Amino acid sequence: MRIDAHHHLWRYTPEEFGWITDDMALLRRDFLLPELEQQMASTGVDATVVVQARQTVAETEWLLQQATASDAIAGVVGWGPIADADFEKSIEPLLSHRKLVGLRHILQSEPVGFLSEEGFNRGIRYLTANRLTYDVLVYSAQLNEVIDFVDRHPNQRFVVDHCAKPQIKNAKLEPWKQQMMELARRNNVWCKVSGLVTEANWQVWSLEILRPYLDTVLEAFGAERCMAGSDWPVLLVAATYKKWWSVLEQYTSGFKSEERIAFFGGTARSFYGLEVGAPREMR
Repeated sequence: MRIDAHHHLWRYTPEEFGWITDDMALLRRDFLLPELEQQMASTGVDATVVVQARQTVAETEWLLQQATASDAIAGVVGWGPIADADFEKSIEPLLSHRKLVGLRHILQSEPVGFLSEEGFNRGIRYLTANRLTYDVLVYSAQLNEVIDFVDRHPNQRFVVDHCAKPQIKNAKLEPWKQQMMELARRNNVWCKVSGLVTEANWQVWSLEILRPYLDTVLEAFGAERCMAGSDWPVLLVAATYKKWWSVLEQYTSGFKSEERIAFFGGTARSFYGLEVGAPREMR
């Protein structure tokens, strides 16, 4: 079974998507479930995990509605005000939804020291108690903070989004490589192999340019803790949905069968506890 471990859906408004700059103008429109399902069908993807793009509980509720409407969406990583004193009250009504598998906060936009604040760490402890995962969205420059943060929560299941956004465009491998190797020593941390083409030169990138970064995370985490994701529709600034999956197919062509099974779906399924049916060709 092939699972896209990371994508988004949204109804576009300029006010809520200010991060979409002029050079990303093709993203300034709605990206909804029917279009996603078409993309999945064209590439043999059986199920997905949809991830928040706006920091509102209302969006989390909307994503859960989308997941209810479609078997294609196996899990929702939503948003909640994790650092707020009333976090538990605001998120508790959603805990009973079987497709809510985790939460994410856009840490890459937070100042230095945010990960040390008691309010946010209290919220993470609540996630741990309720067996929700946490997606870590950071830039590579934040990795030392992330390592210290993870060490405070040894029983929480974390996954690093987009391989922590290495500086591929600048062909910079260190200190990102050593920091990822160190982070991977924590067995409660997984890694999403997604979002790499948007960290490269959008017009000029190739598997060979990405290979050192792919090699690093596979060496650090192993296929059993790496999961393939598209970051659709954001990846469209640099590649098509089909092209990205083709690149991953090429990269993993020498993997053992069990490694490919883990990388393309097994890891996401076990990490998030997804309830998914038979692969597309068996239906």
